[in-house]
Amino acid sequence: MPRPLLGLALALALAPSLSAEEPDRAAIRKKMEQAMGPLPGADRKVPLDAKIDGEEKLDGYVRLKVSFAAEKGDRVPAYLLIPNTATKDKKVPAVLCLHQTIAIGKGEPVGLGGKESLHYALHLVRRGYACLAPDYPSFGDYKYDFKAAFKRGDYQSGTMKAVWNNMRAVDYLQSLPEVDGERIAVIGHSLGGHNAMFTAAFDERLKVVVSCCGFCSFAKYYGGKLGGWTSDRYMPRIASEYGNDPKKVPFDFTDVVTSFAPRAFLAVAPERDDNFAVEGVRDVMAFAAPAYKALDAADNLKAIYPNAGHDFPADARKTAYEFIDAKLKK
Repeated sequence: MPRPLLGLALALALAPSLSAEEPDRAAIRKKMEQAMGPLPGADRKVPLDAKIDGEEKLDGYVRLKVSFAAEKGDRVPAYLLIPNTATKDKKVPAVLCLHQTIAIGKGEPVGLGGKESLHYALHLVRRGYACLAPDYPSFGDYKYDFKAAFKRGDYQSGTMKAVWNNMRAVDYLQSLPEVDGERIAVIGHSLGGHNAMFTAAFDERLKVVVSCCGFCSFAKYYGGKLGGWTSDRYMPRIASEYGNDPKKVPFDFTDVVTSFAPRAFLAVAPERDDNFAVEGVRDVMAFAAPAYKALDAADNLKAIYPNAGHDFPADARKTAYEFIDAKLKK
């Protein structure tokens, strides 16, 4: 029996009130912070102290193995891909490329393993973008002790730690002489898909957001069973404070997508994704549409539903890359 669609009454209860023009982003962020813990203040920032640990000249681009300081005592490993066309006199747009749940972390988006369909940093550098692919805490080269961080009071969730790191990654991209810091997108699949969305909700410098297989309404996530969201890597407060009950969690993806308006957002939601129910994506997109329409930005909100499973198929990638091109290469 098909699962029932999320009713508008529930969606309205989960989403913030909208003004005639702009969504109340501050209120949305506060709701997200109730589940994720607070975003660190500016006092946690330290100099980036970016370091290059390796360099390879490849076909049309350079791949750098880098790291940068996220905060005192913590560095984020990443790969940085720079197209040969980029110079300080000819700055290029950039894309923050966030990986899925995979042991090699940042290595997959840049083409060093995993699935070819998820080598989006490699694909995008060949289209002329500078691409930064960081490790999510506890993946790739990034050792991270979540419980120690929670005990110190630094964070209450791995999700918020990743958001902070990604905001520092945007700082890093903006520091690069070859990058146009006003033209930055974020893209991700699965873990990377919702990681991209959460980051963009807190960082408006990300002008384009692409999420593949990254979300659905909490009520449609495995029929409302939210255990998959509650590990230390994600949001343990969903279990400890809200009992894994979608009706009690203080935010939903209706809030997240609404907060993007009028920025460009593309959802890639395969019909046969067994992680994120496609009808839960349709609910969210339908709910967010009025906010975009109110800002005369309906063309900036788009969803595609390829006939595929939990993957990023070729036709969907083509649509995603052209969507980014249209917004950042005007």
